[in-house]
Amino acid sequence: MKIEYFGHSAFQITSEEGMKILIDPFISGNPVCTTAVETMNPDVILVTHGHVDHFGDALEIANNSGATVIATHEIATFVQKQGLNAIGMNIGGTVSINELVSVTMTDARHSSGMDFLEDMEEGGVATGFVVTLESGKKIYHAGDTGLFGDMKMVIGDIYQPDISLLPIGDKFTMGIEDAAIAASWLQSRIVIPMHYNTFEAIEQDANLFAKFVEDESIGTFTVILQPGEEYEEE
Repeated sequence: MKIEYFGHSAFQITSEEGMKILIDPFISGNPVCTTAVETMNPDVILVTHGHVDHFGDALEIANNSGATVIATHEIATFVQKQGLNAIGMNIGGTVSINELVSVTMTDARHSSGMDFLEDMEEGGVATGFVVTLESGKKIYHAGDTGLFGDMKMVIGDIYQPDISLLPIGDKFTMGIEDAAIAASWLQSRIVIPMHYNTFEAIEQDANLFAKFVEDESIGTFTVILQPGEEYEEE
């Protein structure tokens, strides 16, 4: 299993059997991303919400690769109207990709207007995802969100993610202190910070976040990835 980081909230998970799952593909407009859109060939694209820095290059990548986009009903309907494959779902639902890998949509506390359109359209609600791989390993991408109680009561206690990807940028999402509390509630083995240092408004010290996690949690290790870096497990 491999997790590649492209900066901001964009990641690609490669499952144990080689399935590529791209999340929030903000690539060409991402000032810290070093990867070209044309090189991306995912099997599935997950979009947490409708903002341009998360929907990003979903249409171009889906068109080039034939990937299926998974998002809220509203975003999936928009993608389908562009002639591309999409699956709409909603919070609490689970979609099986290949009868081995599954995607569960979780709550997030944020807005979701499709602001990349000239006349902004409603993108449904903001979401996160729990991706369950062939081995049963679970990876939680929180999307853009503030701290909320279901991170403990539902996502932590019920879904029990092994790895959590959490925003720390503040202003538009949790800051580092609230994100460290989220990490303590989730009790994942690994937490990876995201949605920071892309723009001046969300500059944060990831090492300070790691210190807060260490203070708040027992058994959770922070992995700080730079754009273009990856984390890998057997």
